[in-house]
Amino acid sequence: MTVKVAIAQINPTVGDLAGNSARIVAFAQRAAAQGTDIVLTPELSLVGYPPEDLLLRESFYAQSALAVSHLADELAAFAGLHVVVGVPLQENGRRFNAALVLADGKVIASYRKSALPNDTVFDEKRYFAEGSEACVFEVKGVRFGINICEDTWFNQPPARARAAGAQVLLVPNGSPYHMNKQHLRFDVMRAHVSAQGLALVYANLVGGQDELIFDGNSFVMDAAGVIAAQLKHFEEDLQVIEFDGATPIPATLPAELSVEAQVYQAMVLGVRDYIGKNGFPGALIGLSGGVDSALTLAVAVDALGADKVRTVMMPSPYTAEISWIDSRDMAQRTGVRYDEIPIADCFAAFRHTLADEFKGLPEDTTEENIQARIRGTILMALSNKHGSIVLTTGNKSEMAVGYCTLYGDMAGGFAVLKDIAKTLVYRLCAYRNGISEVIPQRILTRAPSAELRPDQTDQDSLPPYEILDAIMQLFMEENRSVDEILAAGFRVEDVTRITHLIKINEYKRRQSPVGIRVTHRAFGRDWRYPITSKFRS
Repeated sequence: MTVKVAIAQINPTVGDLAGNSARIVAFAQRAAAQGTDIVLTPELSLVGYPPEDLLLRESFYAQSALAVSHLADELAAFAGLHVVVGVPLQENGRRFNAALVLADGKVIASYRKSALPNDTVFDEKRYFAEGSEACVFEVKGVRFGINICEDTWFNQPPARARAAGAQVLLVPNGSPYHMNKQHLRFDVMRAHVSAQGLALVYANLVGGQDELIFDGNSFVMDAAGVIAAQLKHFEEDLQVIEFDGATPIPATLPAELSVEAQVYQAMVLGVRDYIGKNGFPGALIGLSGGVDSALTLAVAVDALGADKVRTVMMPSPYTAEISWIDSRDMAQRTGVRYDEIPIADCFAAFRHTLADEFKGLPEDTTEENIQARIRGTILMALSNKHGSIVLTTGNKSEMAVGYCTLYGDMAGGFAVLKDIAKTLVYRLCAYRNGISEVIPQRILTRAPSAELRPDQTDQDSLPPYEILDAIMQLFMEENRSVDEILAAGFRVEDVTRITHLIKINEYKRRQSPVGIRVTHRAFGRDWRYPITSKFRS
């Protein structure tokens, strides 16, 4: 007998119980119109993911329980439809990450997540107790089990479902994106679910939640580990998959995205959701004529539309004429508002004010940082007055080694390039220009410079970015030792310097805005190094 299972790949908002419920009902209605028997929504779909310390509030569970009751009543309009909804449950003083099966106005089955991730960006053991029971329910003669996300990264929960009689495993997910994550998911599901002889329906969240990006990419895998269906990348989607008994009938698969396309779409989604879900009217970007602000502008316009993006060029006495020209050119290409506010008078006023304090001392990074902080102050003043959020333009390479100014170029509300290495910045610019050339070529070919002193370039202060990024990746992302990095062929001077800079600039990074995560280890949630530390390796 044929069973139809729909994946509702939705973009919920944390804490918006009414809005998330309405979204679930709308997707269920569309699925019911196609004769669907089961609708699978993502992990904690009713409350959004991750709710973090909302999960420590009694009122959060009370309101969630009330929302479940109302949702069950609304879904009763679709007779015979089974909807799997992710909810937090509180029972006898214990809290669970759960999935409920709603049908005909009732909860007919429930499952509590047993494997609680507590590494990288996850700390579910802070909030939840482990479940221990299988959940299996039957629809049209086919027995469906439930695991939640991390459960399927281990053997025991799928095996427990299989032992309880499951033929198909339904898996609600809150699986955040990092580069090439989808292939990892496929490999793990084959190892732990296909190995049990189970077909799999994997429903993943889509959307931005603070620094996390959820890429969707939900899929169906048969018991042999073959992908039978896959949903869209980085956008909401609904797909109904027919099962012949416990075997999914293959559907057309979408084309695979390049790494650059993945990351760019993740950034666009992250900016759109951070600004949209938090109610900002638009974005404000300080243009410099450099590659980082150019990429940030391109992403912002693609995320929000040109009418919601404003740019400001703030030239100093050291700003090259080509920086003015290229900034005006890019603003014109993207159609955004563009203003110029020179900072020479402000800079002169600061120097005059500090003249006695600095008397007899040579100019150094102090004067450079004053310029950056003037720009940060201007941007934040415009943000305060008009409401738009400042998007900072610093990249991961700069953040790693402290090539950034506290309360200067770090001033803002959202760091678009926070997890984007400088070498990847150039690749992303080339990808975006391959769609339409919004970034002037000279921005991509000239030597990068902060333009805070005469004839300055980044490479005056830093090793070439190819070397910096490679060492950063090995040390910070892959957790390699200094000896291992040296064995990879890098000069001891470069390794010593870069690893030292990474360690001593943690205090700056702790004060940086939240930003989009696209690697498996970003500065922020999954990088927790002490600021005060005497340890040296």
